[in-house]
Amino acid sequence: MVPAELLQAGVQDKPTPGSCVDRPLFTRHAGNPILSRELWPYPINSVFNAGAVSLADGETLLLCRVEDRTGLSHLCAARSTNGVDDWRIDPRPTLAANPEYPEEIWGIEDPRITYVPELEQYAVAYTSFSRGGPGVSLALTKDFRTFERYGVIMQPEDKDAALLPRRIGGRWALVHRPVTPLGAHMWISYSPDLHHWGSHKIMLAARRGGWWDANKIGLCSPPIETPRGWLTIYHGVRQTASGSIYRLGLALFDLERPEICLLRGDSWMFGPEASYERGAT
Repeated sequence: MVPAELLQAGVQDKPTPGSCVDRPLFTRHAGNPILSRELWPYPINSVFNAGAVSLADGETLLLCRVEDRTGLSHLCAARSTNGVDDWRIDPRPTLAANPEYPEEIWGIEDPRITYVPELEQYAVAYTSFSRGGPGVSLALTKDFRTFERYGVIMQPEDKDAALLPRRIGGRWALVHRPVTPLGAHMWISYSPDLHHWGSHKIMLAARRGGWWDANKIGLCSPPIETPRGWLTIYHGVRQTASGSIYRLGLALFDLERPEICLLRGDSWMFGPEASYERGAT
């Protein structure tokens, strides 16, 4: 069950016998998958792991991870007036690996987008991949046409990052997931200028034992600011005899001290069920 405080922060509980709730927390769209490689205007192998944002004109933009036929990934934007269909996809990669940044030589992946009012720009935190492994890179954009790259801001092995939309105590805050001798947990780090990062703290640890999120965890979409705290959807990974299972859970963090977890649901809220979620398409 989801704690009542998480429900008050803006979510609904999943139906249980005798419950008055008559719908699940998340509902799959009947038209899924809404994007596939067949829609792409140039040859690709697959499209997945998109960062999503609602633009000022009301359109939905998905900045998708696209794997081409070399096996490497780049980012490509798709726009829609309703966020479901009639996608207008950029005719070429929107943001591709740049040879001037050696941390990107094996591609760029998995963007998370935050609109930052103070900067009047969108911050795109993405995974840059190279011989050293995955790291966190950052770029700013006003229009998803041109980008100001900040380069790698968290060294390998690190990924699953998103910038909070406002400063915390005068500093920018980044949620990310390094792999350290302590395990694969969610951390938060702070910066005065988006370039230099420190004050690293674990904000949510992977559980131990048989839990659904016992192996490793990581941020999904950027945290959502609510009156009760930062509402966060995170993924947990459990290793099984047939492979890894990724599921989604919920946690709530303090508004001014986001390294402090106020609430964490025990059960996962969303897991693979449909055929397109359980195998290659």
